[in-house]
Amino acid sequence: MPVSSFWEPYSELQVELESVTNLMANQIRLRNKEIESVLLESIYHGGKMIRPAYTLLFSKFGDNQQVDRTLALSAAVELLHTATLIHDDIVDDSPLRRGVPSLQSQYGKDVAVYAGDYLFTVCFRLLSNYADTTEQVEVNTRGMERILMGELDQMYLRYNKNMSIRNYLTQISGKTAQLFALACYSGALNGGKSEKFSRNGYYIGSHIGMAFQIIDDILDYSQTAIVFGKPVLEDVRQGIYTAPLIFALQEKNLRLGELIDKQERLTEADAEEIQQLVIKLGGLEKAKQLASKYTQKAIKRINQLPDQKEKEQIKKITLSLLDRHI
Repeated sequence: MPVSSFWEPYSELQVELESVTNLMANQIRLRNKEIESVLLESIYHGGKMIRPAYTLLFSKFGDNQQVDRTLALSAAVELLHTATLIHDDIVDDSPLRRGVPSLQSQYGKDVAVYAGDYLFTVCFRLLSNYADTTEQVEVNTRGMERILMGELDQMYLRYNKNMSIRNYLTQISGKTAQLFALACYSGALNGGKSEKFSRNGYYIGSHIGMAFQIIDDILDYSQTAIVFGKPVLEDVRQGIYTAPLIFALQEKNLRLGELIDKQERLTEADAEEIQQLVIKLGGLEKAKQLASKYTQKAIKRINQLPDQKEKEQIKKITLSLLDRHI
């Protein structure tokens, strides 16, 4: 099944990602064929498959590549990502995901919870079937734990207008950056590279993930729902305060404080006013500088990788990913 056109310049990687997609789809077997169809649709027409792409690329630095195992590991990473998105939409009560109705808005939260849980089991079934040691399972288990800790941190800090940038960075290092780090680290480890090399991959992935999430949060204040593929300013309505708003709140603007104090009573007009105030108070610009800092950290470490075509591909993909018209 064809993957995103984003991968057309990378023909070999594109073919491998198609194999990853097919492997994921072949694992989905439900008695409820309607829900099975929805899950297959989310796999075949999901996102760009960025995380499994990093797993595939980092595995190629090693001399111990086993194609079936690498594809399974890449599929497990993407299934883990897809499961967390389904659960995110439940928590956020989000009507859209990637521009189409979310699973929870179509079938209800109960069905969506079990569908997300099912994908978690598929992820670990793949790992247990293809891993030659328990190490890969343990690595993914620890990664999943950190992702969930990040999500719990986010829940704990909802509607906290005194939230600091440090709180925010800790939160996103778990809920977003961890999966990028896991993708790069496990790919390198699977390819037979040393712990030192794999750890560098971990930090590359972590920095990419941090920049990626900050940019995502910037777009929430600078894009429309049509362009962004999901409701804008949904986070602030849910009490999830991200870098642009946190920076703006540091300016102690009275009107912004009054609006934020409304919490779940925010109207559409209030949200639009918050958006304009965040821009006016420099929140977007400061967030852009923060994203740039993490992008530069990632590129610095990528430049330390061995000189082979995968290094240049990783660098090019990363720069494309982190230049999303912010």
